[in-house]
Amino acid sequence: MSVSGSESRASANKPKYSKFTQQELPACKPLLTPGIVIGAFSLIGIIFVPIGLASLSASQEIVELIDRYDEECVTASDKIGFIQDSKANKACTRKITVPKPMKGPIHVYYQLENFYQNHRRYVKSRSDQQLRDKDYKDPQAVIKACDQEATTGDGSLIVPCGLIAWSLFNDTYAFSVNKKSVTVNKKDIAWASDKNSKFGSNVFPVNFQKGGLIGGGNLNDKLPLSEQEDLIVWMRTAALPTFRKLYGRIETDIMASDEITVVIQNNYNTYSFGGTKAVVLSTASWIGGKNNFIGVAYVAVGGICLLLAMGFAVLYVVKPRALGDPAYLSWNKEAAEYSH
Repeated sequence: MSVSGSESRASANKPKYSKFTQQELPACKPLLTPGIVIGAFSLIGIIFVPIGLASLSASQEIVELIDRYDEECVTASDKIGFIQDSKANKACTRKITVPKPMKGPIHVYYQLENFYQNHRRYVKSRSDQQLRDKDYKDPQAVIKACDQEATTGDGSLIVPCGLIAWSLFNDTYAFSVNKKSVTVNKKDIAWASDKNSKFGSNVFPVNFQKGGLIGGGNLNDKLPLSEQEDLIVWMRTAALPTFRKLYGRIETDIMASDEITVVIQNNYNTYSFGGTKAVVLSTASWIGGKNNFIGVAYVAVGGICLLLAMGFAVLYVVKPRALGDPAYLSWNKEAAEYSH
């Protein structure tokens, strides 16, 4: 093999020169002088602190009422036996006094604790194709996707299948204010994208809750899945074991000292796994529901930045350092040489 041949092959394998590979592309190379650093920290603090204070103020204005009822609504010592008894009267009345005026719409949530909707087998136990398309009839794929709750005892497919749909929350709430009944609006409680894209308008429940073991709530066989918003809300699984899901909205205002009476049908079994249940009534603001964390985080970050800015300013005044000449930086020297 000739030396020239090996050299030609080496040169052929050599990557082509480019400014990108040689890191010679134009780039921002800021000089972090004391003035720039102090100014940047000051600007962040000046912006973040007011945002945090405004968020905290909005959060404090929100009125939120939480009433846990799972313990008080079961008088029997055998709570699991009571909740599983279909003949037992599970109606329960709770009274809540409103401490501050609540301006409508008032959001009604149910809150569950110690319910792990993020469990891997639970999250995967659903068939999105089946939820979207009425013509999707692949039994093996449905059985594989929905695992435990895919078919009835005689092998007929369940629509919607899977553990998520099977465990649908089925407690109900009826509200009255000062003994005057108020309506809970359950329209548009689900995301529009879920209704339009994930649940078919021509897909209807089939054999739902007709398997070997009854789970949670039932569905209306005459309504398509895209209109069964309680199901759609429930099937958007929560990331944490304590979560809230929207039940509906009360569109009227409620004044301070008004008494809210809630008649609850306590159907949902959280007693088997040590879970808790609560009904939540909350107003909303421009930041959403009650949440102090955002405001505290903004104030904390802004305050730290202001403290750093003041610290650097004092340090610069007490022990100033002479700045280096940027002309001696390598890229500036190269630019000067090229200009000559």
